[in-house]
Amino acid sequence: MTHLRHVLVLPDRDAAADVAAKLTDRLDLPEEPRPVREALAGDDDAEDAQWLVVLDDPEGSLDTALLAALAEEHEGWVEWDEG
Repeated sequence: MTHLRHVLVLPDRDAAADVAAKLTDRLDLPEEPRPVREALAGDDDAEDAQWLVVLDDPEGSLDTALLAALAEEHEGWVEWDEG
């Protein structure tokens, strides 16, 4: 079975916190995902850091259209990682 991880990439902390709260409500998650900050590769400037909301989806059951729509509403996008 393939384990799927959804990574919502957002421009700032407020957007990441808002998306995390909305995901918790809309997907009925047991706990709110914690936004994490990640600097862009090769960038030393803290202003260029992006905020991520990471969701593990071992069954592949999360609504990817909903994830993409929420990220886009906040000027972000989604990346998927199969592990």
